[in-house]
Amino acid sequence: MKSPWIAALRSVALNVPDLALAERFYTETWRLRVVARDAGTLLLGGSGADHHVLALHQRSGVPTIRQVTLRARSAATLQTIADATAAAAGVVERAIGAARDAAGGVSLTVRDPHGRRYEIVHGDSLRTPEAPAPRDVPQRLAHAVLNSHDMPAAQGFLERALGFVLADRTRIMAFMNCDRDHHSIAFGDTDNDALNHIAFVMPTLDAVMRGGGRMKDAGHAIEWGPGRHGPGDNAFNYFIDPFGIVIEYTAEVEQIDDDYQPRGPSDWAWPPGRVDQWGISAPPSARLKEAQRAVRFAATL
Repeated sequence: MKSPWIAALRSVALNVPDLALAERFYTETWRLRVVARDAGTLLLGGSGADHHVLALHQRSGVPTIRQVTLRARSAATLQTIADATAAAAGVVERAIGAARDAAGGVSLTVRDPHGRRYEIVHGDSLRTPEAPAPRDVPQRLAHAVLNSHDMPAAQGFLERALGFVLADRTRIMAFMNCDRDHHSIAFGDTDNDALNHIAFVMPTLDAVMRGGGRMKDAGHAIEWGPGRHGPGDNAFNYFIDPFGIVIEYTAEVEQIDDDYQPRGPSDWAWPPGRVDQWGISAPPSARLKEAQRAVRFAATL
């Protein structure tokens, strides 16, 4: 159960109005590390193999999501995806060429019919993962969740253009698989096409909890959690960053293979009053739900 073309989720790029504030928050509180910078861009990495997991760009106005970056299984795959994008009613926004960030490699940028932008890279720089993993530093991205006003179209594009496979479907979410992680992209079934949240893998459940305490100490309340999801079986704590972007610490993401059997909404129905497996978490805060509707894809880069 994996994509023949996409090997993994690598990074997410965002536009933010205050790069200095973003650097303080994401290094001092969220615990990423600066790996590259120029006058208007900051690349932040975790303790894992990816060159960077978050790209922040200085732009005035409200924050926006620029793109989700995926890593291709081969260089030849890029042309396959470009051809498949057109057949899936998408647009090739930037043809295959040298990548434009410090990670290098070659890249292709496509947009789906509703404007979601996906960059696909191959040959980008990798780092030697830190061993042992630091106790409270994010390792990599777990997933990006994107809202959709038209789930069949959003899901269909990911399947036809990028080779993703549906791992599970709940009443409000479609979980899309490309590698051993249960899902790397998911879609929230709603009335908008905003960024729902970005999830960062922590090395342990203990790290998710310690990260929650550190965020609370810094004045950032846990907006949902602690809990354990159904699809993906991952533990979670959700927060809102200084710009209104929803971010998640997670751990113990379920690893799946070709024997995994996708399940439907009736398989993921909780008893009344529950919002996760454990049954101890309060529902997501009203503030979180509002933030999950606010960050849209940038029209241009």
